[in-house]
Amino acid sequence: MHDRIGTFARLAFVAVIVATSTACSTNPATGRSQALMYNRGEEIQIGEEHKGPLTEEFGGAITQPALHNYVSDIGKRLAAVTESDFPSLPWEFTLLNSKVINAFALPGGKVFISRGLCEEMTNEAQLAAVLGHEVGHVTGRHTSERMSQALGSTIGGAIIGGLIGAAAGGKEGAAAGVAGGATIGGIVSLSFSREQEIEADRLGMRYMERLGYDPVGAIEVQEILGRAGGGGTPEFLSTHPASATRIAELNKRYDKYYAHTRGNPNYQKHAERFQPFLAGLRVLPAPRAHAEPRPRTPEGARALMFAAAFHAGQSGDHSAFGPLGDPVNWCWHCAVAAAGEAD
Repeated sequence: MHDRIGTFARLAFVAVIVATSTACSTNPATGRSQALMYNRGEEIQIGEEHKGPLTEEFGGAITQPALHNYVSDIGKRLAAVTESDFPSLPWEFTLLNSKVINAFALPGGKVFISRGLCEEMTNEAQLAAVLGHEVGHVTGRHTSERMSQALGSTIGGAIIGGLIGAAAGGKEGAAAGVAGGATIGGIVSLSFSREQEIEADRLGMRYMERLGYDPVGAIEVQEILGRAGGGGTPEFLSTHPASATRIAELNKRYDKYYAHTRGNPNYQKHAERFQPFLAGLRVLPAPRAHAEPRPRTPEGARALMFAAAFHAGQSGDHSAFGPLGDPVNWCWHCAVAAAGEAD
């Protein structure tokens, strides 16, 4: 009995430390008050530290100047119209040599998009929508917020589950309760991630409209992802909303805030500017065979942990991670240990 009390006391202490180590502030991009695990300088450091391993996990960067500069120019123009001091972040936009249909961001201004996703597009507005969405993850400070929420909810769920299990079934009941409670806590953290995805969609639409892109491009991107994703994990257990949910939300937002862009020549998709870029991608050599979403090193696992917008096959299926499971629930030590088991 004393051992159980000691265990739960230690868990409770950890939960208190987690809760008190985060700082609350109002985000100028979203207007929301957020409890954040990392400050601006730490977010920049995380992005700088993990951009290399993350790029390597996805087959390396496409460095041909015309292709790289095209993506980077659009991304930096989007970053320049963000709020407050976000334009001063050390923004970098990387085009990955991977056929995986994917895009994601690291905190501090590091944004990645795959060749595979770009090759599914038909116009520049769609590319701006994806990059804007990832910029929105950075300005929404979603990684810091998500890490705080995931850790807090998992620990909290484990404590509550353990106490209930101990009362019902002694030591074995406590163990089962801790496991079940942690799972429930993980599901709570997933719901926050879905909300963040919708928020990033909204921010991305805002930024692309500021540059004169037709916001319909954001809706078209979700149609592309819907076709690519197919079936999979039910939306409730996915880290991202279904494309149909996001399309409905974006349509509502378009009608409410961007109706002035409909048929307006000042807002374009720029299909003609996109075609040379698309043609350039299609003549590149095939990407490396291993350019798929499976962490192969502890460094790669940690980098993926911090990617705020990891779209696992667009269907919520995280089986590709093997023992690493769902990235939203990773911790430093678990990521390292699981990556070692997967090798």
